[in-house]
Amino acid sequence: MFPIIRAAAGVALALSLGFGSWNGASAADGEAGAYLAAQLAGVSSDYLAAAEWYQRASDADPGNQLLLQQAVFSQILAGHVDKAIGRAAALDGKDAVATVLVIADAAAKEDYQRILDELAAGRRSGPLIDGLSKAWAQFGIGQVNEATATFDDLAKQAPLRPFAMYHKGLALALVGDFEGALAAMEDKATEPLRTTRRYALAKAQILSQLERNGDAVAVFEKNFGTNPAPGFLALRKRLEAGEPLPFNVIENARDGVGEAFYSTALVSINQTSDPETLSYARLAAFLRPADVDVTLLVATILEKSGQNDLAADAYRSISREDPAWYPAELGRADAVSAAGRTDEAIAILEELAKTAPDTPDAWVRLGDMLRRAERYGDAIAAYDKGIAALGKPQPDHWGVYYARGICNERNKDWPRAEADFTQALKLNPDQPDVLNYMGYSLLERKERLDEALSMIERAAKAEPDSGAIIDSLGWGLYRLGRNAEAVAHMERAVELMPVDPVINDHLGDVYWSVGRKREAEYQWKRALSFKPDTEDEANRIRLKLERGLDAVLKDEGTGTLPAPADGN
Repeated sequence: MFPIIRAAAGVALALSLGFGSWNGASAADGEAGAYLAAQLAGVSSDYLAAAEWYQRASDADPGNQLLLQQAVFSQILAGHVDKAIGRAAALDGKDAVATVLVIADAAAKEDYQRILDELAAGRRSGPLIDGLSKAWAQFGIGQVNEATATFDDLAKQAPLRPFAMYHKGLALALVGDFEGALAAMEDKATEPLRTTRRYALAKAQILSQLERNGDAVAVFEKNFGTNPAPGFLALRKRLEAGEPLPFNVIENARDGVGEAFYSTALVSINQTSDPETLSYARLAAFLRPADVDVTLLVATILEKSGQNDLAADAYRSISREDPAWYPAELGRADAVSAAGRTDEAIAILEELAKTAPDTPDAWVRLGDMLRRAERYGDAIAAYDKGIAALGKPQPDHWGVYYARGICNERNKDWPRAEADFTQALKLNPDQPDVLNYMGYSLLERKERLDEALSMIERAAKAEPDSGAIIDSLGWGLYRLGRNAEAVAHMERAVELMPVDPVINDHLGDVYWSVGRKREAEYQWKRALSFKPDTEDEANRIRLKLERGLDAVLKDEGTGTLPAPADGN
């Protein structure tokens, strides 16, 4: 939902805490039942249950360092950082888990000298956390120049420079050096961070403090669009009115250490395992429990891990008064839907859309959800409102017209569907999904077959490994009577999507059309085994098996097979 930075390759390795995998401990001398239950819970990302069972296993074998590490780590994942800190004292002093907990505990107590002492004594967790924590600890005891130098030293490591410069900018803004802060934030290396909400807010606040509200508005528009969520729209209006925004992305060194954990979670979200990423986010939340961005990140990771109910609870915790409430409600609807409660998710989006009827996001998301629920008429109505709120069509709006076109086609309103597909192609002329869907629809309608095939050929050129598109290509050739040409494409489509009932059914028809009747029957039987979407489709395949394709087509009034154009 929110933009995630794509950092340079290798950063994840540089950040790694070295936390063991869920399979790292030995239960030989421990409570085997508790250990196995903990492992099962970990595999399914049930972090609350894993924390309970690993604690039982560790209590049964208190001398087992690996079990203790897993027990402590699982408490972090469950969000019980206080409990993890209490148990971490028994871990080896050089353990990475123990190190990050020492840093978090000291920062929470604003004991910054302890962070410096522990790092000086050889504790290590990873270069990014260690370096940023050291700088913020120096800042916390008033050594601003030393902190700045530490940020600069960290920036010498190319993969870590974006974060070092971003944090340096935050630190300088805290002491009122907004010119220096802006220079650090605009360092070329920070480019990967610039699409994140966090960076945008910080930079906009810094610009506003420099009496550059117009530039701050430009940052808002670049990151949140010209029609943002209501809360961000209110902030933009304050800027446009000339009101200075206070700098409050972070407010002290404790927040800075929390931001270090947050930054590490962001960079690792697509490069390391979900548990390791969640551990950083949980530590950030421990230090900054009221920080909305941290809450959103925790929710995002939980959702990614399949913990949809926990994710929904996290999204729900964000206050209606916060600028992020609107996107959080969008996230909650997604999590609730993923948990299988579609009606509840639709209700969330319906209510959200009513709160900001001129904001397109909820309407479009509602249309998507109704479309997936096959409520095509309701989806069209939602898309209509979303498209009206979008205003003048822009290139990146093609997907909304495409989605509405699908609903119109399924709702048997081809003129409106064709108009939507045509508009989508005006906005994105070579979009393969739109070309394929429109082309295939024309084939099924037996209209403008040459044009339909041309569209599908363009789609296949763009996506040669798409089973659905290659199926359309083979089917188009078959519709045009080019049966022998169709065979190779249909066989390729089945290779790409071997268990799709429609594609196997199509291959059966094509085989029959070139006289390969035994192979056709085999494909139709395969198609039946893969359970067609409707009973009507299944019954039609059974009729083909009983009577042959020619007889079925004759009974349907469609005449005979497409006449071979190539003599085959």
